Amino acid sequence: MSILGSGSSPLPPETPPPPPPAPSYPQAPPYYAQPAPSKLPLLLMGIGLAVLAAVNVFLYLQIDHTRSEMSKTRDALIEEIAKVREASSVTYQTNRRTVDELQRRLDEQRRQAAQAVGQAKQDAMKSIEETRKNLEAAQAQQQQLLNSQISEVKQSTTTQFSAVNTEVSGVKTDVASTKSQLEKTIAELKRTNGDLNVQSGLIATNGKELAALKALGERNYFEFHIQKQKAPTKVGDVLVQLKKADPKHNRFTIELTADDKKVEKKDRTINEPLQFYVSKARQPYELVVNSVGKNTIAGYLATPKVQESRN
Repeated sequence: MSILGSGSSPLPPETPPPPPPAPSYPQAPPYYAQPAPSKLPLLLMGIGLAVLAAVNVFLYLQIDHTRSEMSKTRDALIEEIAKVREASSVTYQTNRRTVDELQRRLDEQRRQAAQAVGQAKQDAMKSIEETRKNLEAAQAQQQQLLNSQISEVKQSTTTQFSAVNTEVSGVKTDVASTKSQLEKTIAELKRTNGDLNVQSGLIATNGKELAALKALGERNYFEFHIQKQKAPTKVGDVLVQLKKADPKHNRFTIELTADDKKVEKKDRTINEPLQFYVSKARQPYELVVNSVGKNTIAGYLATPKVQESRN
């Protein structure tokens, strides 16, 4: 039964309490995929080892050449000393016979002087004195000749060994200079992606850089100078035909033929590696044009050292 009077309004219903807040949990950090390790350090290490190997081979060849030259010089010195000894022996024997003859004459004159008397003895003593002087002069001449020949041998030996030492020092200097120039040139070479979007090898832009690449020995290199003509020009084992040359803008168009297939490289620029595959190599061939003239181009073709058929 209601306790309210008939004139009273009803009470509003009670509002229920709000629900408790949901518990919060720490969220895990977002996951990021780890990037694949770069192959660039390994590539640079490989290039460095190849450069070191090439320099070592060059130094070995230079040292081997120097050793060969020193061996030849030593043999020549031995031969010259033998000739001098032979000549000295002949001269010594001749002078020895002269000395022996004078000594014999001196002994004979002394014997005769001992037996002579008066004026004959005086004449004999005078003859003995003359012979004695001739003997001393002959002995002195023999000793002087021997000393002179020994001095000539020493002088010749010293001169030739000085020349060898100078040559060795020159070779060492040349080797150091060549090594320094090679390292500097290789450091200036650049890598880029070719027109097939494959990273190319080191790119040479002139003859000096191309010589450095050849010294590295990583690839085979074929230089070319092609005129615009109807027939293609053979470069290595491919055919190259110049279609258009624009020396003002350093651009050109060529047609390549390999494995009986033709590929046109249209409106390309200098020092751009033009890549194409052949059946006998897994890595692409690279053709680089370094200069464009009137109806002519010049550059080189780089091919892999190892030829392996692609499956």
